[in-house]
Amino acid sequence: VQLQASGGGLVQAGGSLRLSCAASGRTFSNNAMGWFRQSPGKEREFVAAVSWSGGSTIYADSVKGRFTISRDNAKNMVYLQMNSLNPEDTAVYYCAAGAGAYSGSRSTYRYWGQGTLVTVSS
Repeated sequence: VQLQASGGGLVQAGGSLRLSCAASGRTFSNNAMGWFRQSPGKEREFVAAVSWSGGSTIYADSVKGRFTISRDNAKNMVYLQMNSLNPEDTAVYYCAAGAGAYSGSRSTYRYWGQGTLVTVSS
């Protein structure tokens, strides 16, 4: 599976962005998908994940209620809708795919995209 993330940019605090992740490969629909992020000087952290069917999702506490992950297996796409953004959300966002059950653990995900930068100004 190859992944290409897009949709990052500069947004003011309180604004919204929608990240997209395009996947290639016939096994996409069998993979759990996740979004992670990494800020300068920090470890890469879990943001959200969705099961292979799209029927189950989990979120980091820091984004719960503000971010929504979804997927469209017919289009091989995963999305992260981000609302009520604040400067602490500034990071490079990565999409990831893994054959196991969806989770917040980095070890679940074998395939990683190149990342897209989100900058939230105050």
